[in-house]
Amino acid sequence: MPCTWITSDLQLLLILTLFLVAECISAVMEDLVTSNNSLMQQMVKDNYSWASTITSSLDRKQSTVTPPAEVNTSLSVPVGTKAVLSCPLVLCTSILLTTWEIVLRDKLPCFRAFRGDTNETKGRNCTDERITWASRLDENPALQIDPVAITHDGYYRCQMVTPNGNFHRGYHLQVLVPPEVTLVQTENGTAVCKAVAGKPAAQISWTPEGDCVTEQKHHWGNDTVTIQSTCYWEGRHVLNVSCSVSHLTGNKSLSIELDQDAKTSAPLRILRIVPPIFIILVIIGSIWLLKISGCRKLKKTEHTSVFEEDEMQPYASYTEKNNPLYDTTNRVKMSKVLQSEVDGMSLHTVYVPEV
Repeated sequence: MPCTWITSDLQLLLILTLFLVAECISAVMEDLVTSNNSLMQQMVKDNYSWASTITSSLDRKQSTVTPPAEVNTSLSVPVGTKAVLSCPLVLCTSILLTTWEIVLRDKLPCFRAFRGDTNETKGRNCTDERITWASRLDENPALQIDPVAITHDGYYRCQMVTPNGNFHRGYHLQVLVPPEVTLVQTENGTAVCKAVAGKPAAQISWTPEGDCVTEQKHHWGNDTVTIQSTCYWEGRHVLNVSCSVSHLTGNKSLSIELDQDAKTSAPLRILRIVPPIFIILVIIGSIWLLKISGCRKLKKTEHTSVFEEDEMQPYASYTEKNNPLYDTTNRVKMSKVLQSEVDGMSLHTVYVPEV
């Protein structure tokens, strides 16, 4: 019994010792994990601070550098006028080189250059004499177009080279062409307003408003557009109408007084033309019928006379051959003919007595 009790106590002590050792190891591990986490957090904070410092320094460096100025402008110029295209304004610096690049439709790019230190100008593929330098190149190397034509639609770009960098300015040039406006009334009573060969396309409006149909026709050779608006006011007593044309080159308005009889004039003309035409056709038809009937009667008469002659000819031949009266008459006629021929020839007849 004593030994058994001692053995059981020793086992209990061993279990308690193992439990305490496990608790100690767990506490140590928790301390290690906590310290590692705090260390990692500190390292992340340090890295974030370092990255922020680098980023801010880079931002400060970039903010001290000024990028080159570059501007693109859309410019609309009426045809036949003068246009001046300027380069970007550069202050307190010397311009080493100025170049103009001109890109027109269906043409090779044109290049014009001016060198400031030698006052030398050069050009390549520039054949249009209406595009020249505007003024003194050392003061303002601008480009001028005089006069502006439809073919000058395109892109113009100026580049200036300076010790502080390159500066650019571009122009999208659009040439404006005013349309030719007309307003007429047709025979059927409608009004037609046209804006011919405008660039860009014009807009048409009516006063008062009516039932209108608008059509467009593009002229691809010069990019102009013709607008035609046909309007009518059926069932309304409208005496005057106005056609207003809106365009970038200016607005224009035309008015016309409507002819109320225009709608009925065409049928009346038709009614006036039909009777004479009908009469003429009747006369021509009558002449043709008379001609046909006359030809038929003539053919019938000729046919009858020939038939009668053919029927009488055998009887006449038989009478002449068998009737002595015809024979005597023929002999008398023949003797008279012979006697007249003899008298005409002055011949004397000699009678020879019979022996």
